[in-house]
Amino acid sequence: MIIAALSSGTTAMLLSGSGRKAASAKSASATSAHAAPSEDPTEATEEAEDTYNDSPTAEDFTLSVKTTRKQCFGSAGCNITVEPDLSYAGAMSLAPDKTLSITYEIRGDESGPVIQTMELSDGDRLTYDPVSISTAGRSTKVTAKITDVTVNS
Repeated sequence: MIIAALSSGTTAMLLSGSGRKAASAKSASATSAHAAPSEDPTEATEEAEDTYNDSPTAEDFTLSVKTTRKQCFGSAGCNITVEPDLSYAGAMSLAPDKTLSITYEIRGDESGPVIQTMELSDGDRLTYDPVSISTAGRSTKVTAKITDVTVNS
């Protein structure tokens, strides 16, 4: 499920399938299998904390761009609006209490690369501004690459 909201040109989306949750010892069978016998049943149900990826890197994500608008002018090139299409592929879930600033570079604009930053919060809420670029030709390929990931508390 993807949910989008537009306000002041900024888009916020929920990342669908944004990673796998780390295994947790919160289930009763996992807890009871490792708990020592005790007369007090509450001692046997102590819960282990979830583990999260508190310092993700660019390699933990895949990024492409989605063209949302394109107007071409014969041999003069095209005006294109693109939005980031971000996926998280890390082994552990992202920390839900952290906000990530993800800087990326869009290539394909006739004037050179365009640098943008999006924010990922709550583990799956992505906020970004759509980007308008002009290409030199109709067949110019537009790509994106993550250049930096910064964790904000």
